[in-house]
Amino acid sequence: MADRGILSSLRYLFADVIGDDDAPTPILPEGLPEVVVPVASDAIAMLIAYQGPSYAQLYVDRLKRFVGRRGFDDPDFAEVARLMAARMSYEDPIRIAQLTLAASETAPVPINEVKKFRIDELVGALPAIVAEPVLDTLEWLGWLRLPVSIRFSAASRWGIRRLKIEAGLKRWRMFSVRYPKEKAWVERWLHMISRGLDKQPSAVPAIVQSAAMIGGYGDPYRQGVADWNAIIDGLVKPTFDGVLALGNLGDAVTEARAAVLPDPRQAALKRKIAEIRAGVPNPA
Repeated sequence: MADRGILSSLRYLFADVIGDDDAPTPILPEGLPEVVVPVASDAIAMLIAYQGPSYAQLYVDRLKRFVGRRGFDDPDFAEVARLMAARMSYEDPIRIAQLTLAASETAPVPINEVKKFRIDELVGALPAIVAEPVLDTLEWLGWLRLPVSIRFSAASRWGIRRLKIEAGLKRWRMFSVRYPKEKAWVERWLHMISRGLDKQPSAVPAIVQSAAMIGGYGDPYRQGVADWNAIIDGLVKPTFDGVLALGNLGDAVTEARAAVLPDPRQAALKRKIAEIRAGVPNPA
């Protein structure tokens, strides 16, 4: 009875402070290529479960930018739809609780897993008004990268209740420190694709696929973000800005990605980017 009372109180608190997302289910935009329709339909359903209808509508609005866009091949469009859904459902602890609950319904044995996060990743899932002073303190102490292990277990009634509480925290996600960073990343990726269609269409498939560099959580996730930014800032953006006369940008991006190693210093990647740039004549 006490557990039910606590859960009910938490639900009411979340509903009062943030409110339920009662927006209508988004519909697919007109003119969407046939090959994209099933990918986008699955993505909408997944993003509603991940965050809510309003969040899924953001996904649809982003897709609309490319409907009827000249030079944009249907397979590339389908990959944008797939990869964008993956990036918009990034793996924070809330998401892992959601996935654990869903998997527990069909798993032959109870799920009982331990995941390792960085402490700044856990705090970053909280609302900014709470998280920012905590993150400042952790940075001052030098503890931002401190590893933290969290158990996600559906092996007991309490474990399942805890997962439901954690999954219910998705209401806070849009107010978190991490969300605006993820939003900015997706927007930059889409912007580079759009610029590629205008300036070097042959490079678009490589730019689209570059989103696959980022995934998971913890240090691998942050390494992927850093490597992606190094390639975009070192090769893609300078080419589109006219600073770098790179005639085959797509191959250069693929070559740079092949040099990526799990190295926080990015030594091999930085050497490869410098090598590619050194072989390009000065636009002036």
